Amino acid sequence: MLKHWPPLNALRGFEAAARLGSFHKAAEELHLTQSAISQQIRSLESFLEQPLFFRNGRSVALTDAGFDLLSTTQALLQQLAVGIRRLEQYRKPNQLVVNTTPAFARHWLVPHLADFHQRHPQIDLWLLTTDETPDMATQTIDIAVRDDLSAQAECSFRVLLEDRLYPACHPGLLELAADARTTLHGEREMDWSHWQVQGGADVGQHSQGLNFSDPGLLLDAASQGLGIALVSQLLAGRARDQGLLVPLAEQTVRGPNWTWLVHRDSQGDPLTRSFCDWLVGALEEDSKGVEPPLGQGY
Repeated sequence: MLKHWPPLNALRGFEAAARLGSFHKAAEELHLTQSAISQQIRSLESFLEQPLFFRNGRSVALTDAGFDLLSTTQALLQQLAVGIRRLEQYRKPNQLVVNTTPAFARHWLVPHLADFHQRHPQIDLWLLTTDETPDMATQTIDIAVRDDLSAQAECSFRVLLEDRLYPACHPGLLELAADARTTLHGEREMDWSHWQVQGGADVGQHSQGLNFSDPGLLLDAASQGLGIALVSQLLAGRARDQGLLVPLAEQTVRGPNWTWLVHRDSQGDPLTRSFCDWLVGALEEDSKGVEPPLGQGY
């Protein structure tokens, strides 16, 4: 990491002069005088301690060092421009930032977003998925909906749903003998040890097989017929309705709690309330048969 950086204006002046092959044209493009461009180039050459241009009267040509710096400078300025344009999203007046896990987003929230958008087209929803639990105090997040949350300062914490887990596989695997099916292993509650500790029946699971850290990928693998898996009753509902999963036992065991954190500064916001009310209603509709402690209020 450099301790000192050349001025950004000097890099802009250099890039324009190098691209256009003229100090005069660079000055016109940047609305500066030609002497100002020349001074920027000289200061940059002095900083780098080597020439960037061959000068022959009014014509200029890049040195080898100049060619090298041009590609770097253009990439830097382009990335900076993209980053600055991206900041416009934070100025949108009706933006609502919702954080969740990739698995919940892919297998439950995104399939329901059409309904939400139809009901609340004025809300500019920003869906932020992360594997790690967010820090609501330092990140710009209005609502977090996840299965790995605990209470945080200055946030409303609420249990939305107590999930249930069950063993399942693609219907095509039912033709195989139980001990011939590949076992798909997940983490936390999706690990088969959790099924066994909770008194789950033997459905032919093995200690070896394929392993997944993402419960969403685990569910995808089971739906595509790779093997048997312990799946979330909430997240697997769509795959089961589509005929991609069938349960291997009527028994279910306790799964993770789906909870939310609503930031204190967002609690009175009508956009936040609209999303929270919609979310509670959609979960109630989708989770019939799952244990839902869905009381009113925040």
